[in-house]
Amino acid sequence: QVRLVQSGGGEVQAGGSLRLSCRTSGINFKIARMAWYRQAPGKQRDWVATINSDGSTNYVDSVKGRFTISRDNAWATVYLQMNNLKLEDKANYYCRATWCGLDYWGQGTQVTVSS
Repeated sequence: QVRLVQSGGGEVQAGGSLRLSCRTSGINFKIARMAWYRQAPGKQRDWVATINSDGSTNYVDSVKGRFTISRDNAWATVYLQMNNLKLEDKANYYCRATWCGLDYWGQGTQVTVSS
């Protein structure tokens, strides 16, 4: 059974930092492509960042220089370090694992940024 369990998130003032975690089980994490998405209220779910099995990363322009995606293969966990958070970063954040042609999602975690 594949499971993606997210932790982290919460409320922070603008300019603050948060770190999200997503621990996986049931997949070969070392070869999985991992990604973070976010969904603001009333909007579609948007891609934020990806980290491939070789460690290469990609980010949406709006978070470049502020967010960092990383992975720990020993713990089968992907992280999203979010610095200098802005009001527009407020959303539910979801991790996604792509493995053997299938996508698996975490349960989501709320990030609230206040002024």
